Amino acid sequence: MRRRTLLEELRLGAVPPMVEELAAAEGMETGDLVDVLLDGTAVTPYNITRTMDKPCVVGGGSRIKVNANIGTSSDYTGMEDELVKVRAAVEAGADTVMDLSTGGPIDRVRDAVVAASPVPVGSVPIYQAAVRAQDEKGSIVAMDPDDMFRAIEDHCASGVDFITVHCGVTGKVLEALKANPRVADIVSRGGAFLAGWILHHGEENPLYAGFDRLLDIARKYEVTLSLGDGLRPGCIEDASDAAQVAELVVLGELVKRCREAGVQCMVEGPGHIPLHQVEANIRMAKGITRGAPFYVLGPLVTDVAAGYDHIAAAMGGAIAAMAGADFLCYVTPREHLGLPTAEDVREGVIVTRIAAHAADIARGIPGARDWDLSMSRARKGLQWEEQLELALDPVKARRLFGERQVEGEKACTMCGDFCAMRFVSDYLGREDISECG
Repeated sequence: MRRRTLLEELRLGAVPPMVEELAAAEGMETGDLVDVLLDGTAVTPYNITRTMDKPCVVGGGSRIKVNANIGTSSDYTGMEDELVKVRAAVEAGADTVMDLSTGGPIDRVRDAVVAASPVPVGSVPIYQAAVRAQDEKGSIVAMDPDDMFRAIEDHCASGVDFITVHCGVTGKVLEALKANPRVADIVSRGGAFLAGWILHHGEENPLYAGFDRLLDIARKYEVTLSLGDGLRPGCIEDASDAAQVAELVVLGELVKRCREAGVQCMVEGPGHIPLHQVEANIRMAKGITRGAPFYVLGPLVTDVAAGYDHIAAAMGGAIAAMAGADFLCYVTPREHLGLPTAEDVREGVIVTRIAAHAADIARGIPGARDWDLSMSRARKGLQWEEQLELALDPVKARRLFGERQVEGEKACTMCGDFCAMRFVSDYLGREDISECG
């Protein structure tokens, strides 16, 4: 007899302890979390084949989550480097990590990442199917549907908690792309591989045509499907075009099929979107996909921020999350320039967490504003140790403070004797300043 999925258990009224623990961690009532999991507006990625220290909820009014991408390439194949990045991401506060490896011992890297990560792990199986086809058959388009599903099963069996699957890249969607030419065409690797396969073989995307087969695998391992945006815009000139919307409509149909099958799913979004289009894109996507948790890369709001793309992405991410996006995939300073280092990973996570937290405040997430209020009170009292502990990045805050602080001085060296907080407190008769340590 096939085991029941989490959604099927919840439909029968059985609430696993993990759901109760997640609700408590989010400051939600258990019943409320059950409701949003059942209606598909929230997911909790958790593969049944492994244990995890820090599961999380994505969507359903929970805190905005942050993902960090890691993984080898054909030029950098070191597994140890990727494990260092896992640690850097988790220590910086990432809620999930994704292994996007395309070089070296891909299976061993993924197994090591899953074993090392205390947070949910995602992957993109089509990458491995493409690498295998290139190595074994001489061409990416030489892979067949069984090769694709073999990679998916391998990834799920290895313990990954969610997988990106580019099921929305269909023949009809590619017709929309051809009829409406782009500046950057297709920038998603998975989307490009499948588009090439469809055009080469003249057949439908196997992940769309064989979606029931995909659902069976997801049910077997309790893996959350992240319906990938293979036609996401890769530059702001291509934003909100016919191909992007056409794919989104297909994903909306597949969300319905996931829910009917008892499979958790979320939807991935753009991409490069100019600032004034971000909110409209998010609201459109949430409407078309029936409120499914929305997972966005950035979005980057300009194409010319090379070296600072993490900032361009955080700008878009804050607006996207405020408008309803639930899950922000980080961008590092090295985006568009090369494979990130561990320090790039750390900086990308921190900057994206700032965007997520700003959106949490705007959305009224319980406890979000309290954190800022505590910081404000500590600043007013010149309580430096408390400020450093409350900082979103205490490590950097402590380093910067120490580099420019004068011993025995209570104010920072920006103001010194002319500290506004201390000056005004003297005249208002406040005692907070004199009590600071």
